[in-house]
Amino acid sequence: MKLYSLFFLFLFWSTALTAQQADGNFSPPKEKEVVRAIRAKGAIKIDGKLNESDWQRAVPIADFFRMEPRQGGAYRYKTQVRVLFDDKYLYVGAFCADSLGKRGIRVQDLRRDFSWGENDIFGIQLDPQNLKQYAVAFQTTPYGNQRDLQNFNDQSTDNDWNALWTVRTFQADEGYYTEFAIPFKSLRYDLPIKGEEVIWGITFTRLARRDYEQTVFPAIPQSFSPYRMTYAAQLKGLELPEPSANVRVEPYALFQYENQTEDGAKTTESSFKLGGDAKWAVNPNTVVDLTFNTDFAQADVDRAVNNLERFNIFFPERRQFFLENSGIWSGSYQFAIRPFFSRKIGLAGDFNAQPAPIDVGVRYTQRDEKQTLAGMYIHQAATDISQAANFGVLRYAHNYGKENNVGFMFTHRLNESSESLNRETQNNSTWTIDGLIRPSDQWTVNYLASVSTDYEKGDLGFAGRFFAGRQANKSYWGWVTEYIDQSYNPAMGFISQSNVIRHNPGGYWIVRPKKLKWIRRWDPGLFVNYYHDANDPGSFQQASLYLFPIYVFFTDGSFVEYAITPTWQNINFSFAPLGIAIPQEEFFYVRHDINIRTDQSKKWSLSGSYEWGEFYNGRQKKVVGGARVAPSPHFALNVDYEYILLEELGILQQNMETHLTTLGARLAVNPRIQMSSFYQYNSFDDQGRWNVRFSWEYQPLSFLYLVFNSNTISTHERDFQQQQTIAKLTFLKQF
Repeated sequence: MKLYSLFFLFLFWSTALTAQQADGNFSPPKEKEVVRAIRAKGAIKIDGKLNESDWQRAVPIADFFRMEPRQGGAYRYKTQVRVLFDDKYLYVGAFCADSLGKRGIRVQDLRRDFSWGENDIFGIQLDPQNLKQYAVAFQTTPYGNQRDLQNFNDQSTDNDWNALWTVRTFQADEGYYTEFAIPFKSLRYDLPIKGEEVIWGITFTRLARRDYEQTVFPAIPQSFSPYRMTYAAQLKGLELPEPSANVRVEPYALFQYENQTEDGAKTTESSFKLGGDAKWAVNPNTVVDLTFNTDFAQADVDRAVNNLERFNIFFPERRQFFLENSGIWSGSYQFAIRPFFSRKIGLAGDFNAQPAPIDVGVRYTQRDEKQTLAGMYIHQAATDISQAANFGVLRYAHNYGKENNVGFMFTHRLNESSESLNRETQNNSTWTIDGLIRPSDQWTVNYLASVSTDYEKGDLGFAGRFFAGRQANKSYWGWVTEYIDQSYNPAMGFISQSNVIRHNPGGYWIVRPKKLKWIRRWDPGLFVNYYHDANDPGSFQQASLYLFPIYVFFTDGSFVEYAITPTWQNINFSFAPLGIAIPQEEFFYVRHDINIRTDQSKKWSLSGSYEWGEFYNGRQKKVVGGARVAPSPHFALNVDYEYILLEELGILQQNMETHLTTLGARLAVNPRIQMSSFYQYNSFDDQGRWNVRFSWEYQPLSFLYLVFNSNTISTHERDFQQQQTIAKLTFLKQF
């Protein structure tokens, strides 16, 4: 394989092409736009109507800038924003004009933390500490459902961060109105030195989904997002309240009934549990979180996946305590090497193992404009199959320059000795250095170096990652190199595989045809993936070229792709995808892939893909289809189906087909009372599962949950059924 030559040729070629392009980017202005907040003289009722006289006194912001579908120029959907405050709240009111009024609204459902790109959206992004590398965002739809998130360096987004805030909307014939009330207690900010003016970073954004027109204030290039806070306007005029005790407690009570049947033997069990979380904002920069008898009954469950590749599958974290501020621990914003991965906590075993109870946990976070210091400790109780375990992580990050940072992280896992399991104490640690360098607005460099130590075995392992990329309005080019040696073992982390070096150069052009207005962008390009052993760099593992000459986004949001992937494989280990043993030899094959997606904001939408071609020494066909019907934001139904056909594959030249079917539904009275359900059946292991969840947010961030889970496996070897019925009540009080 002489792919190294191809790498350097490709890098030279892509860099030369990029240098010739007028990319349309522009630098942040030296003189920042100013948003002036004024103090409200009367009470503000959060009803979405903006009919208090204080709103008329506020100075309107209306000079938005179009990001999509074309940068700059006149835009269709006008927006006006006003900002007020009082002793407790920051208020933001917006009028989003639309000539079709209610008939023009596009909203898919009423869930919290809805998806960007499928709905009409208005949002606020704040940088209360003027870090220029961090933003919190508060977004809503014309129906008033909430989306809040944290963003780090316009790279990593924590969509599961939840703050205490309120929004209401009002739909009118001329458009819709939004009204936000964000408690100062829900924000982290620095009090100014006496005599100095309070200045925060702020941006506003609106997506008019019908024509996929995205506008933003102030102006930000379309190659970035509204979270690029180096472009933010200055919010002035605020008079901030003095810090108070600012304590938030969230106790819960839970009742669970479970019955299990295996091969005719039935057992039942019921339990009652009390626990909760507490948050203490010691000062505007420092927060202490506590959790005890932690429970995650309301968290989303993982969907089944049929894995045909040699890599480990990454299942994202879904539990709220670990999701909050998770961007602090994310390292260099990728999934292949995660020295700390919170899903290792609360499991008796590895991924997909049974839950293990968490007795107590504490988290400390201190963040200011120069640095972040964070630490967390969790104690996991023993189970019948696992030892009690202690998890600790310490993180320090330092900001320097305009948008640069460097960080250090230490993790330690201690598995306690267990006489019943005949296991001794086990220790594992990692030390990690990572950082981001942004030499210009277009260029980003990430790096990570990590060492793991297994104290009992005496093994010392190393992993590292380097990324450099250029994101502009008309192109993206980047290079990734990852290294994971055979001994690297982060017991609190995740790696895609061990003993591997991966190189991944590639990129694409972004073409926006001026005369074809129905095409928003066409992104043809290619990426190279080349893998070889870390302990023997001359030993080739696999390589592929991912070429996508057709990669088109249409103005209505629909999408089509055609890709071709020549692949080289060297199987020199035991490998059996879906149980089919592959011969240990070298292979070359070519795969083709077609992907389509209709406008996902309409009342009905379709998606699908068809993949075909050779696969090792056989053939593979894969069909994936999805359909969603949402006649109203109050009701949505979706069906997803995956079919895999393997022919004459493996040592025994086997044939196999699998069917993975998922049915889902969501019913909402309003954004605060909802029920969701899904059923999934996988023919590969004859496993079916149900998850039904009802939630009522009876006051902000206080919930009643009713959850039903069912898991069934029916084969010749095993007849198993497990059912859980759970009722959970949480109550949040902020002092």
